[in-house]
Amino acid sequence: MEKHWWQEVVVYQIYPRSFKDSNGDGIGDLGGIIEKLDYLKELGIGAIWLSPVYASPNNDNGYDISDYEKIMTEFGTMADMDHLIAAANQRNIKIIMDLVVNHTSDEHQWFVEAKKGRDNLYRDYYIWADPKSDGSAPNELPSTFSGSAWEFDEASGQYYLHLFSKKQPDLNWANEQVRQSVYDMMNFWIAKGIGGFRMDVIDLIGKVPMEMITGNGPKLHDYLQEMNQATFFKHDLLTVGETWGATPEIAKLYSNPKRNELSMVFQFEHVGLDEQPQKSKWDLRPLVVAELKAVFEKWQTELGNEGWNSLFWNNHDLPRIISRWGDEKNYRVKSGKLLAILLHLLKGTPYIYQGEEIGMTNRSVTAIEEVDDIESINMYHERLAQGYDPKEIIQSINVKGRDNARTPMQWDDSENAGFTTGTPWLFVNENYQKINVAQALADKDSLFYTYQKLIQLRKNNPIVVWGDFQLIETAPEVFAYKRHYEGKTWLVVTNFSGNENKFDYDGLIKEIIITNGILPQDLKNLTLAPWDAFVVEVEKS
Repeated sequence: MEKHWWQEVVVYQIYPRSFKDSNGDGIGDLGGIIEKLDYLKELGIGAIWLSPVYASPNNDNGYDISDYEKIMTEFGTMADMDHLIAAANQRNIKIIMDLVVNHTSDEHQWFVEAKKGRDNLYRDYYIWADPKSDGSAPNELPSTFSGSAWEFDEASGQYYLHLFSKKQPDLNWANEQVRQSVYDMMNFWIAKGIGGFRMDVIDLIGKVPMEMITGNGPKLHDYLQEMNQATFFKHDLLTVGETWGATPEIAKLYSNPKRNELSMVFQFEHVGLDEQPQKSKWDLRPLVVAELKAVFEKWQTELGNEGWNSLFWNNHDLPRIISRWGDEKNYRVKSGKLLAILLHLLKGTPYIYQGEEIGMTNRSVTAIEEVDDIESINMYHERLAQGYDPKEIIQSINVKGRDNARTPMQWDDSENAGFTTGTPWLFVNENYQKINVAQALADKDSLFYTYQKLIQLRKNNPIVVWGDFQLIETAPEVFAYKRHYEGKTWLVVTNFSGNENKFDYDGLIKEIIITNGILPQDLKNLTLAPWDAFVVEVEKS
């Protein structure tokens, strides 16, 4: 496989509204990110995935874009954006823009024009359909944010498609003019010196809604190959697609270098393991570690050299991993280190979500009035109408709601966690006085320094980037694997549990690489304490 810079770095995701406020209005901004670039350089990351900063009315926190070539006023100006790109590049950190092109805001000029009538030049930029004979929606396609995916436009007597909020009408990718407009916009950003794109719900752009096809439509890969040729193929850019329905075979279609589409995809198979099968993300069940091992083994081995993995526990849509699958009450730091070690030693490009490196946790609410997230609010009212117990609904939101990831970054123990001198747009987690960046930097045994060391290991050891993966048969709660490369073997052992477990390996330790506390002398019949994790180089076997 041809080597690229994006295989050797760790990417850090910033959710701008919640990262750092530089002007006291309670909302994170570009100035705040610039202020903290040296912190990120110290961590060691090589790229920042920036959640949307484009002009937006903020119906879905910036994922509803009204102008792709302007910056949201709350975040700053295009001059600030240019400054951020330049300042990051000076520190060898590339900026990855969030590309949201499945849909726009209903306040985007294209849609404003499209609503003027069936004959408008921009009408076909979006997807319209006539009602059924009884006046109802064209079909039963549901919106991800509850209810129908069709919204009636009284002026024209037609419905328009919105797979998300009704204020996020879907673009019609079958229209060549739409595609060219998107490519022109992408080239506008490439010319500014960005390092690539994270592509929001990109698997939906090939939809055929009248045939009830949303993900992985028949023209999807034609569009992506056309996009590649029209924009980033001349540049060595990181391009990662958000693909909720991907299998390894589908992922190869996106990321096989020979197909000239994307660098990699985000696959989400592991993300659903604590959900009841065939139900929604709100219907919970405990994680079974054996299932997690099976999913990771599949993705580590089946992509081979025909694709590239992206590795993540968290993002702006997912709850905090220590609250979700670690033990935030008894072993917050230790379980956080285990989760970091387990993920960062796998093959692929790791992503850190802001605050993950200091062990930030979910923030519980007691009433729907405390919730900001549109998805959670819609689900609450929908389930309330279906007769669910309000306490049960709030419990689901506390476990899975998107606000968990969006509470402001905890910088220090001053008021509002040092995030803002104003009133924060979203509640700060009450535990900020003990979980914050200042505390983490002052403690040489903190989670921050485990992440820093893992990033350094990736830079200095080709085995981390290129080594083959081999899962080891163990007790159900022990997740252990080997990486092999050019005569070296590293053994990764994690006790993914609050219980003691046995581990047995027939081989000698040559060197301890990294650990969250345990210092193994011998791998024969080893007793692992709760949440133990270590990596050792072993004699080749």
